Amino acid sequence: MAGIGYIMRCIKAMDYRQMLETVGEIHRISGKNRVGLFFDVIYCGLRYGAGYRDYRLNEWWTLNAAQRKTYVTRGINNSIIKHCNDPAYYHLLNDKIDFNRTFERFLGRKWLYLKEASEEEFAGYMEGLEEIVAKPVAEACGRGVEKLRKADFESISALYHHLVETERYLVEEVICQHETISQIYPDSVNTLRIVTLTSDDGEPHLLYAFIRIGNGGRVVDNINAGGMAAPIDLETGVIDKVAFDKDSRYYEKHPQTDSPIVGVRIPMWREATALVLEAAKMIPQLRYVGWDVAITPNGPIFVEGNQHPGHDILQMPPHVPDKIGMLPRIRQFIKL
Repeated sequence: MAGIGYIMRCIKAMDYRQMLETVGEIHRISGKNRVGLFFDVIYCGLRYGAGYRDYRLNEWWTLNAAQRKTYVTRGINNSIIKHCNDPAYYHLLNDKIDFNRTFERFLGRKWLYLKEASEEEFAGYMEGLEEIVAKPVAEACGRGVEKLRKADFESISALYHHLVETERYLVEEVICQHETISQIYPDSVNTLRIVTLTSDDGEPHLLYAFIRIGNGGRVVDNINAGGMAAPIDLETGVIDKVAFDKDSRYYEKHPQTDSPIVGVRIPMWREATALVLEAAKMIPQLRYVGWDVAITPNGPIFVEGNQHPGHDILQMPPHVPDKIGMLPRIRQFIKL
């Protein structure tokens, strides 16, 4: 059960209008009584720390009590983070500059921080580059990311001032992703979200992995920015189940490219998992981390890290036909 303090904060901050709209949506899907659903949503929040979006996405109205106890909810996920991660070290993942500096040897691309670089240094950085990816330092979920072409600006100086004026202070070389990944959807870098959990004895383990895929012409793959995600089998590196988006639509093939998703084997999977396990040992104070990895023709590289791995994608209905959630696996490694 989630902590009482967390539950009280959720009650205070809850968007009750959105909750009622979600209850109405569930009523239309399930045919169940609205009043009964409303009180079940409230009960699951109090008993299991499940938010109303947990209830909707993971179809909690289909679960019995024993099954509900196995699910990682928002409240339980926060408890895991509190148990495993020291906030004093969050900046090593949250701050894009600190992340790049900490994991420089795993980046596989040139980057520059414009707050510490002159216009002349930027001009030198751009030599030999036709495109860059520009990022706001403080944003997450792909917000504010731009892919910019040098040819679209009158001069290097004009490009530099555009970046500074829009506060996109981090510029990086464009990642060239592996052909196998690009075939699914070429307009974004489709990253792997590989989550590691360091057990109470200090050994990091692979917990779960997804591939995140762009959609709709967007250059980012984040599911909250219109993308989709599909689980990867940890042993084989094969995308073994259907992809889904935040509106609970499911895809065996990509809707824009018609390229298969299910059955694709991730290239250099063993190298990718070795990379995240090595990185997990570098910050023992952060034991529960979501690593975003790109697969290039030359091997896996880091894009970023997250000290708050998402919980809602873990237990989507098509992926858990037995309706047993992720919590038993997590309890193999840590005591909650």
